[in-house]
Amino acid sequence: MKNASLILNVILTIAVAVLYYLHFKDHQPEAVSTVKAPAEAKGKAIVYVNVDSLLTKYDYFKDTQKVLESKRFQLENDLATKGRNLQNKVAFFQQRAATMTQEQGRATEASLQKEQQDILAYRERAAQNLAAEEQAKNKQLYDQIFDYLKKQNGQNKYEFVLGYTKGGGILFADQSSDQTSKILAGLNKEYQDKQTKK
Repeated sequence: MKNASLILNVILTIAVAVLYYLHFKDHQPEAVSTVKAPAEAKGKAIVYVNVDSLLTKYDYFKDTQKVLESKRFQLENDLATKGRNLQNKVAFFQQRAATMTQEQGRATEASLQKEQQDILAYRERAAQNLAAEEQAKNKQLYDQIFDYLKKQNGQNKYEFVLGYTKGGGILFADQSSDQTSKILAGLNKEYQDKQTKK
């Protein structure tokens, strides 16, 4: 019985091999067609802008920084004036404390502590307002830059406009791809046009 199954397996294997040969012997591989490689396609340009130069030379940024610096200076002066007034009141209270009744002393001391807390709360609110204004101005700055680049992209078809800073994510940038002066000139012109319309 073992011999019969072995002979049957050998015959089936030979039959499959013959069928395989007969099936594929007439199919010759087709000649490989020569496909021409497409001409090298010119892609969109990738350029960069030196962010440090852009920020230090963009008139809008400079004007915004002047306004914010002025507000910081004004806030510091205001806080210094309030602090000096409080110190003067404390000194006056200390001089007159011996002549005051205990009740007057407590009332004056409570009033001075409340004034100190009011000054601290004012400083906190003013600092938060200034930080919020600075954040809003930064958003306006980046929106203006983005809108200008979007308009320019309609003409120049940049694929990317990268922001380059020394020590940033881009380790090397070819000078021929630097569009800082061109973009800066356009941004400043646009800003000056807006200022003259005001």
